[in-house]
Amino acid sequence: MTKIFIIILNWNRPEDTIECLKSIDKMLLVKGFELRVIVVDNGSTDESVINIKIYLQKLVSDTKKILRKGKNHLSQIRNNSLDVTYNIVENRTNLGFAGGNNVGIQYALKNGADYVMVLNNDTILDKNIINEFTKASHKFPEVGIFSPKIYFAKGFEFRKDRYRSNELGKVIWYAGGKIDWDNLYGTNIGVDEVDKGQFEKPGEIDFATGTCMFIRAAALKKSGGFNEKYYMYLEDVELSLRMKKRRFDIYFIPSAKLWHKVSQSSAIGNELNDYFIHRNRLLLGMKYAKIRTRFALYRESLRFLWSGRPWQRRGVMDFYLGILGKGSWTDKK
Repeated sequence: MTKIFIIILNWNRPEDTIECLKSIDKMLLVKGFELRVIVVDNGSTDESVINIKIYLQKLVSDTKKILRKGKNHLSQIRNNSLDVTYNIVENRTNLGFAGGNNVGIQYALKNGADYVMVLNNDTILDKNIINEFTKASHKFPEVGIFSPKIYFAKGFEFRKDRYRSNELGKVIWYAGGKIDWDNLYGTNIGVDEVDKGQFEKPGEIDFATGTCMFIRAAALKKSGGFNEKYYMYLEDVELSLRMKKRRFDIYFIPSAKLWHKVSQSSAIGNELNDYFIHRNRLLLGMKYAKIRTRFALYRESLRFLWSGRPWQRRGVMDFYLGILGKGSWTDKK
């Protein structure tokens, strides 16, 4: 039987993670495959692990004793009503989006995964999403990563006053990813548009968003997981580009859907954004962009070093000093 692993990364947001798990348990249709859900706690400093385990205890009838915490300790719980198994992996420290998800990916591959779905914990799944992805995987065997149509969750739209009440939940956040190679910016196709059927054709895209990536295990084995030099931001673009270099396509599948509680805290000017976006954009561009774009990035980086905001300057400086991964950032910032 086909084995599908869902990797959900948690860091101090147990409420989001539990709501995501509820969408899997209550709405997800499981047909003809074995589903394993891996919650990777990324060194949370709150009571995330306890709260998530308590929820899973209440969720399932065949509950095993919750064991003591420990590095990469697994607490396995079986849901007998569906062919779903839940596991919790505990990282002692925050490994970032890239490293935290890699822990789950490595666990999935070691345990015979055929597909791995990397999923943000602030998402709610449509009940048919896995079935739509698996159908697409049979139809498009050359594809390494499949990406869904993603809507803003109600109340999380960028421009809340623009829409009528009956349009909420139908506002698109992502209908595929496109890269502007002249300026090295990635954009979400269809963002802020109400879904009226204008994005119903599956097809190749430039990159899959890390919000949800349905990845063929064979592609992961050849290309590897996320590049941990990035820590967070643009690691999804880099993985997509690396997959393409290994001759795996990246596809948008509009029949696979979910809702995203889009973060309001990572806007331009946010220190976290300033640091990782500017550092990682240089890291990505110097490897994948054309020469003209590389020169433009170099000139831009000098401008940020001279007159950028403090964490823009720090990000650019760390790139040139080779200080990657978590770099100069601390979670207390």
